[in-house]
Amino acid sequence: MAVIRQETLAAEAHAAVVVIGAGACGLTAALAARGGGANVVVLERDIPAMGTTGMSQGFIAAAGTRAQRAAGIEDAPDIFFADIMAKTKGQTDPAMARVIADEAGPTLDWLIETHAIPLAIDAAWRGDFGHSRPRLHGVPTRQGTELLDNLVRAAGKTGVDLRTGVLVTDIYANGAGRVLGVGFTRTDGTRGLLGCDAIVLATCGFASNAEMRRRFIPDWAEGPIWAPASADGGGIAWGMELGAATADMGAYQGHGALNEEANLQLNYNIVMGGGIQVNALGERFCNEMANISAQGDEVRAQPGSFAWMVYDERLHLAAFSWPAHARLQSLGLAKTAPDARALAALIGVPPEPFAATIEATSRMAAGEPDPFGRDFTGHPALSGPLHAVKCTGALLHTQGGLVVDAMARVLRPDGTKLPNLFAGGGTARSISGPGVWGYLPAAGLCTAVTLGRLAGEAAAREAASLPAHRADAA
Repeated sequence: MAVIRQETLAAEAHAAVVVIGAGACGLTAALAARGGGANVVVLERDIPAMGTTGMSQGFIAAAGTRAQRAAGIEDAPDIFFADIMAKTKGQTDPAMARVIADEAGPTLDWLIETHAIPLAIDAAWRGDFGHSRPRLHGVPTRQGTELLDNLVRAAGKTGVDLRTGVLVTDIYANGAGRVLGVGFTRTDGTRGLLGCDAIVLATCGFASNAEMRRRFIPDWAEGPIWAPASADGGGIAWGMELGAATADMGAYQGHGALNEEANLQLNYNIVMGGGIQVNALGERFCNEMANISAQGDEVRAQPGSFAWMVYDERLHLAAFSWPAHARLQSLGLAKTAPDARALAALIGVPPEPFAATIEATSRMAAGEPDPFGRDFTGHPALSGPLHAVKCTGALLHTQGGLVVDAMARVLRPDGTKLPNLFAGGGTARSISGPGVWGYLPAAGLCTAVTLGRLAGEAAAREAASLPAHRADAA
C-alpha cells in the first residue's frame, strides 16, 4: 500500500465520492453522500463486508434521540459531553467530544427514520462505565452483522455502488495533497483505477498490525487480539503519508472476557447483573465494574493471564439472549456445578478461597462494603448452581488515528486541511483520550457513524463545488 504522487490520473472510471471501507462508518458516509446528491462508490476488501463492525455487538451510543424520549429517558448532548470529558479525565480533544456529543443523536435519528435501521434503546445497559444515562442503541439480535446487513440494504436502495472483494492498494495524489483516485486489485487478480473528487477513509484501525502495535501500544505487541485481519491500519498509514496529523495513537478498547478456545466474547451483562471474575487462586482481584475496557489489562496481570467469569443460574438463563453465550454452552466451554466447592474442583482453583469469595459476594449484596469498591447492592447473592467460563484480556480495536475537524476533514499537523480527504471509523482519532481507561461503551460505533455522516455530507459538498465535477461514475 502506498501513496503515489502525480499531477494527473488517467483512470478508466470516475466517482464524485469514493469511500474505502464498508463498515458502519463507510456505509453511513455513503448514505450521507448520496443524500447530498453525489455519485458514490464504496470499495470493500472483504466478501461480505465484516470488519470491526461485524465483530461487534452493534451498539451505538447517542444522546437526546427520539428513541430515548420514547423510552422516557432524559438525556442531552451536554450531558453526553460531560460524561466523555469525565471518563477521559479531560484528556480527549474537547472540540471533537463536543462534535460527537452534539451530532450522534441526529445521526441515529436520521439512520432510523430515513434509512429504517432498526436501532432501539437496550434497557439492559443502564448508566454504566461512564455513561450517566441509558444511551446504548442496538439492533434486535445484538450483533454487528445485523447492523451491517441493514446498512448494506439501505445503501443499495439509495443507489450506492458497493463493490466487495476489492482491495485498495494505492492512493494517487498531486503535489498539493489532493487525492486524484485509487488503485485496487479485485479478487480475480485484475487491477483497476478509479478517479474521484473526494475520498473518505473509513477503514479499520491497526489492532491486527503487529508492527504498529509495537510502535504505538507496546504493552499489546504480543497480547491476545480480537480483531479482523482488515484492521491493518492501512487508512491511517495513507493519511500519514499524505501529511495528516495523528493523535492518541496509544488509545484502544480492551476487554476482559474473551474465551480464547472459542474466540468468543462473554457478554459483560453477566458482570453488570452481579457476576464476578476470579483468578487461578479462586479470588477476586479488582472491581469488575470499574472500567470495562481496562478490565482486559487487569485480567492479563493475573497468574497465567486468565480469569474465570463466575455467575449463577439466574444470570446464565438471562445471557441466552446473547448469541455468544449460547455458542459457548453448545461447545461445552461453560463449567457448571451445584455449589462453590464443586465448581472449584471442576475449574481447578483452590476450594476454600473460592468458596470464601462466593460467600463474601453474598454479604456484599446485603450491604457489606467491597474492599475493591464495587457496589453489589441491588443484585441477588450468587447461589447454586454456579457456572464459570475461562477468559482472558484482549485488545479489540484501536482508538487513535488521523486528526479530523468538525466536518471529518483530515488535518495536517499545523491545522490546515488536506484538500479533499475525509476520515472516520478506525482511521480517525476517537474520543477515548490517550489510553485504555477513557473508552465509553459503544463509543467506537458512535464515533464511526457520526463522523461517517459528517464526512459523507462534506465530501458531497466538496465534489459538487469543483468546476470539473462529474456527477456520474463510469
